[in-house]
Amino acid sequence: MTEATAITPTLDRATAGRLMRRATLAAICAALVMIAIKFFAYLATDSVSLLSTLFDSALDFAASLVNLIAVRQALVPADAEHRFGHGKAEPLAGLMQMAFILGSSLLLLIEVFHRFAEPRPVNNSGLGIAVIVTSIVITGVLILYQRHVVRLTGSLAVGADSAHYGSDFLVNFSVILALVLSSQFGLLWADPLFGLAVAVFIGWTAIRIGRQSLDMLMDREMDDGARDRIKAIVRAHPEVIDLHDLKTRSAGLDQFIQFHLELDDEISLKDAHRISDAVEALLMEAFPEAEILIHQDPHSVVERRGLRGQPARPGTQQEHSTP
Repeated sequence: MTEATAITPTLDRATAGRLMRRATLAAICAALVMIAIKFFAYLATDSVSLLSTLFDSALDFAASLVNLIAVRQALVPADAEHRFGHGKAEPLAGLMQMAFILGSSLLLLIEVFHRFAEPRPVNNSGLGIAVIVTSIVITGVLILYQRHVVRLTGSLAVGADSAHYGSDFLVNFSVILALVLSSQFGLLWADPLFGLAVAVFIGWTAIRIGRQSLDMLMDREMDDGARDRIKAIVRAHPEVIDLHDLKTRSAGLDQFIQFHLELDDEISLKDAHRISDAVEALLMEAFPEAEILIHQDPHSVVERRGLRGQPARPGTQQEHSTP
């Protein structure tokens, strides 16, 4: 979601909410299991690369816990004081995840540099490898479930969680390689080197999640595919001439769509209302969780299509001239 894309939910809100809560609970349980087995393995091996995955799992647990709280808050319906809902709890959780991840990568870097200065042999590498393989299996099952939930709900929080665990695959495979090189070939530098690579990768993951969360908090437009779909649906109505000033944004499961609808100058207000309702119904079929605001304009009325006093950005604000 580097361009603030949002997957359109395909389920009703109640079903999507249940799936999102189950996905966050599954992530917490998986993280707790992996923390326990990795901590035991680290004590037995004294491997800094294995320590890196322990940091990663501890961070995953903290992030998943934040996600659970955020998802519950984001699913609270709109009320008198929050008329646009509570969906932005999800990107706020994403920013907290970014802080957790960056903090853990810095702590890991400190340990890596100490281990470069004082290399140590890895003990009980067989046990360490067995633990990492177990973690890979647990992580794989969890990711498959999370991605299934994201496809159905479009949840940013669950998607960010899945990104963590997806990075764990590379981390865990690198740790296996580091353990083999250190224990079987005596390459003591391999353990801290792979730990360094993991720390950098974790930091990059944090920055990516932070960008996605900021995009949603800053009300960035939906992706071009969704916007083109909106325009196609509106223009398909036989009594619609065109639309302009299309504006979109997302907040958790909630989506917001607004635009000016260009209609024939001579129709009555009642007909304009009827056409607008028909267009809204068509859009609701495609974007069932969206709040849609339509302003009707006579086609001949010339309006400023761009932002205040500025030229419109092609493909976003000035929709009137788009074929």
